[in-house]
Amino acid sequence: MQFNIKTSSELVKKLTNRMQLGEENHIARISLAYSLAKGATYTSENNSTSEKQKEYKDNTLFGNYKEYYISLICQKYQIHKDDTDVRKYLKWHIDSGLEMINLYFEENKNVSGIEFLLDHIEIGIDAINENETNFDFVKNKNNSLKEKESYLAPIKVLIGEYKGKDIYFTPNNTSMYGNCHIAVAGQSGMGKSYFVRKILERIITESKGKVNYLYLDFKGMTESDKSNKDFKEFFNNTNAKLIDTPTDSFPVNPLSFINNVNERDKIVGIGRFVDIIVKYANLGNVQKQHLKDATRKAFEDKKDGSYPTLSDILENVYEIAGDKPTSLTQILIGLTEIELFDNNKLGDFINENYYLSLSGDLSKEVRFTATFLVIYYLYNIFMNMDKVPIEDNYSGLRYVLLIDEAHNVFKEKKSQEILEKLLREVRSQGVAVMLVSQGIEEFNQPTFDFSEMCQSTFLMQIKDGNNWKSISKFLGAGEKQRSKINRSMESINPRQAISNIREFEFGEIFNTK
Repeated sequence: MQFNIKTSSELVKKLTNRMQLGEENHIARISLAYSLAKGATYTSENNSTSEKQKEYKDNTLFGNYKEYYISLICQKYQIHKDDTDVRKYLKWHIDSGLEMINLYFEENKNVSGIEFLLDHIEIGIDAINENETNFDFVKNKNNSLKEKESYLAPIKVLIGEYKGKDIYFTPNNTSMYGNCHIAVAGQSGMGKSYFVRKILERIITESKGKVNYLYLDFKGMTESDKSNKDFKEFFNNTNAKLIDTPTDSFPVNPLSFINNVNERDKIVGIGRFVDIIVKYANLGNVQKQHLKDATRKAFEDKKDGSYPTLSDILENVYEIAGDKPTSLTQILIGLTEIELFDNNKLGDFINENYYLSLSGDLSKEVRFTATFLVIYYLYNIFMNMDKVPIEDNYSGLRYVLLIDEAHNVFKEKKSQEILEKLLREVRSQGVAVMLVSQGIEEFNQPTFDFSEMCQSTFLMQIKDGNNWKSISKFLGAGEKQRSKINRSMESINPRQAISNIREFEFGEIFNTK
């Protein structure tokens, strides 16, 4: 198939000179690629209105790479290379790209042509590397949130008593602990949930309210929980707000971790968002591309610099891929039809305390996708803050993320990567993670031992109490402590625990408090 293409001679000449490209056909190729990379999509209303047009033969425009450019168009619009619309789409994207690049230079007069090229080549290389799922944080110094101060003093937490004496431990004491992460295991009915709520409550009290938290409850609160005296005290003492899904919306637009000012960081951020949706909704490559195109268009449409919503993206998906139900549309419908997120909020929840109850009424895919959008938001927002200071062997603490019923996360391989990254990287940012589970085997996964990343561990009565291999890994115990720990696990009762904290004897039973 051979064809000629007309495009704006004024813009071709102007941009060729601006970018010092020499041959005029170079800017046409760059414009086509730029238009596609920016997520522009053909509409009949946006045809070029330039009166001065110059005609190029396809072999002049594309040289030996015509098939390559045609394949990009075919992938974008899901058409065959012999489709009669190929030429129309090629022309439109060249015209569109010329106008977009011209506008870019008008708004960025100090940027040279070579700087423009180098920046966007780097973006392209990053996009290629992101074919593999990547959950690294995205730079975003333009976020409206202020730097969150840390509490820089000993946080002395009461955890129980032994022979009439209270036991305290100080998780932010760097002479004892490499991080503030905490792991707690105990089967249902052993007092585990009450114990972790008390630890959390005391951290908030000891820090004089400067440390905030998010409590993720995978099993969801029951009506009896809401009327329970202990729960009421916990909410009152920590001044926490309950987000009871699907009735209540979580106070953040999950897209607001993306830098919507810096173009490079925006594209990378969109890639991270797409990766999360793709991973938890089990989407294929075609749907992944539809989601990426729809998200880019949603950002492009926000001319005022505000953030698009998941509903905006869903509308764009329908425009790009049609109304036929797919896994992509189903997950987006699940996230939007009951308003799981308050899109007017941009993350101020990190300065308050929230209990997120994830109802079993939500599908598994929706629950996990929503949860990890929130977790990734937290990870990204804190990684963009300065590291917390350390003074007199005490590390500053900003925030606690508590994941109850964490075995739900451990069992999902797709959840492990982001949680591993969270545990490894946020400790220097003043974020503590508390992982609470019914057993201990789930902590030790083939690719990663989650308990190993938690310096302080508490073990209550569990079903696999004779599993020395798992217990030793959970507590970080050696063969010398084996007989003592085995005896303790044989005689441990409800509301009792053993621990590896430095302020108390290793493996000795104490009464939780």
